[in-house]
Amino acid sequence: MPQLLLELFSEEIPARMQGQAAKDLERMAREHLAAAGFLPEALKTFAGPRRLTLVAEGLPLAQADRKEELKGPRVGAPQQAMDGFLRKAGLTQDQLVEQNGVWMAFVEKKGRPTAEIIAEMVEAIVRGFGWPKSMTWGTGKLRWVRPLKRILCVLDREVVPFSIDGIESGDVTEGHRFMGEAKPFVAKDFDEYVAGLEAHFVVLDVEERKERILEGCKTLCFARHLELVEDQGLLEEVAGLAEWPTPVLGDMDPSFLDLPPEVIRTSMRTHQKYFAVRKPGQPGLAPHFITVANIEAKDGGKVIAAGNAKVLSSRLADARFFWDEDVKTGFEPWLAKLDGVTFHAKLGTMAQRVERIVALAGEIAPLVGADVARAKEAARLAKADLTSQMVGEFPELQGIMGGYYARHFGLDAEVAAAVQDHYKPQGPSDAVPTAPVSVAVALADKLDTLVGFFAIDEKPTGSKDPYALRRAALGVIRIILDNGLRLPLAKFGKEDLLAFFADRLKVTLKDQGKRHDLVDAVFALGDDDLARIVARVEALDGFLKTDDGKNLLAGYKRASNILKAEEKKGPLPEGQAEEPAADSAAEVGLYQALRLLDRPLKDALAKEDFTGAMAQLAELRGPVDAYLDGVFVNDPEHRDNRLKTLAAVRAAMGLVADFGLVAGEGPPQSLRDSSPRGGAS
Repeated sequence: MPQLLLELFSEEIPARMQGQAAKDLERMAREHLAAAGFLPEALKTFAGPRRLTLVAEGLPLAQADRKEELKGPRVGAPQQAMDGFLRKAGLTQDQLVEQNGVWMAFVEKKGRPTAEIIAEMVEAIVRGFGWPKSMTWGTGKLRWVRPLKRILCVLDREVVPFSIDGIESGDVTEGHRFMGEAKPFVAKDFDEYVAGLEAHFVVLDVEERKERILEGCKTLCFARHLELVEDQGLLEEVAGLAEWPTPVLGDMDPSFLDLPPEVIRTSMRTHQKYFAVRKPGQPGLAPHFITVANIEAKDGGKVIAAGNAKVLSSRLADARFFWDEDVKTGFEPWLAKLDGVTFHAKLGTMAQRVERIVALAGEIAPLVGADVARAKEAARLAKADLTSQMVGEFPELQGIMGGYYARHFGLDAEVAAAVQDHYKPQGPSDAVPTAPVSVAVALADKLDTLVGFFAIDEKPTGSKDPYALRRAALGVIRIILDNGLRLPLAKFGKEDLLAFFADRLKVTLKDQGKRHDLVDAVFALGDDDLARIVARVEALDGFLKTDDGKNLLAGYKRASNILKAEEKKGPLPEGQAEEPAADSAAEVGLYQALRLLDRPLKDALAKEDFTGAMAQLAELRGPVDAYLDGVFVNDPEHRDNRLKTLAAVRAAMGLVADFGLVAGEGPPQSLRDSSPRGGAS
């Protein structure tokens, strides 16, 4: 079936916008095609430095005839509503049919040529494209990320004719701006298009460009006995900067290697988009870099490498100047400047934030086995480097530079490490601090952020989280769980913040395959010890996967429903159940099972042996099943005692988790087939 090929060719598209642009183009095309009744067999989009491309396979040449149903106003509706519907639909009232009290219209629509629909689709996409930033040029009003130069649009090897602000569609595109003859060429289908681009030094697919960059870098490193310092973010970016990416190895002045490696890498990455390299098995960096050119130079890139080396030397000379000036200044003047830095209008200055972090670190330190004095000192210095010249130039080095400066000034090694690591973890792949002092300061920093913003009601809403509170909460959770800490969170936050931690913990455990309702069931106990909560969730998860767990959960829900029904009639009887008459085997069995369960269950919970506690609960399965199947609870003579027994079951299970919050999977077969003698009436 026919193939659609569309290319929107422009001046340079910023690398950061390309990935989303490809997704938006695919989404908008699918929506327009679906609205026309088209379902392509395949549809794929590509984005590069100067072009957005779409290819769709399996489109018909014409739209099928359609019969549309239009729903109008209800019979008896005001005439104004009827007139509006008729105007909008382009109908007259005699074309309407009454169905179930509603006026309906059944309109036969002749199918249109696909080319007409595609022309309208492309114009709608171009005019409605959601670039983060766009511009107009010349005398036109069309907005695009950069001036739009060409539109290639062919269906079944024929040009789809249309014009958008004077840009005529065609079957012509062009390749690399500099390499080859740089002349336009014709492409009537996707195979010709890809082959033509390749011949004109353009790699269309971003994944191919990334692979080309990575393999080229590794080849250069292998030849010089070097190792690439891989950087996925930088790889993504440079793949969006070059249509014909060509890695070039350059040499840097080795005298700059006395700067912290993070400074060198940040200068390379931020300003120049260079990859760093190192000697295999050796710490630090090697005095080389790799830049990704957009051409294949005849000299193998020697001139490119030399020019980039000069630029890098200038950048690193600036970095050395910042370092030299910073080490002349030191922490105390930086701390004084924090008085003039506003953290948040409602939360005071950065100096006031530091005071809060110091106090928190002092409280947390004993709980995590850290030296209180060192934790407080590290917390006091943690934000100082924000006013240093190096961090002013490279904000991403905050904390890291503070650690280097602390070591340079001969401060305690634990303090320096805590200053350097207090922002960690900043993402799911970032390392978690493990040294006690570092843990105390990292927790204090994140908890101050969370408590402060929750106190002024600046909580995340929907997809908006301007203060990265979700990341902070996940950081707290990871630090606590990865280090096996026993930290009572209720000491540091109110109920709404604990609920926020519960939500974030659900996200963490969901990624590990745990159910969110189990987190709710455990959090409902009022526990604020994340390590203990996770242990309970894991034990509960394992228990509910067994037949005993499934049956007992179903029994719990039946017992709970009976109690809820009776509570609506009045207060439930209080106190302990009395031992039932010996002639009621099911009653006696459950009564005895509860007595035998009490001490072992509480002992297991006291030892935090939650798997053992679940095993104890499993002993209730048979007695509960027998009781619910064989005992009439609302017998007037025995009602109070039997309700007390059911309340005792609920209370015993409630020591482990709130089973009422656990989503059931329906009663197991043994309970579905049983007589409902345990009913409330």
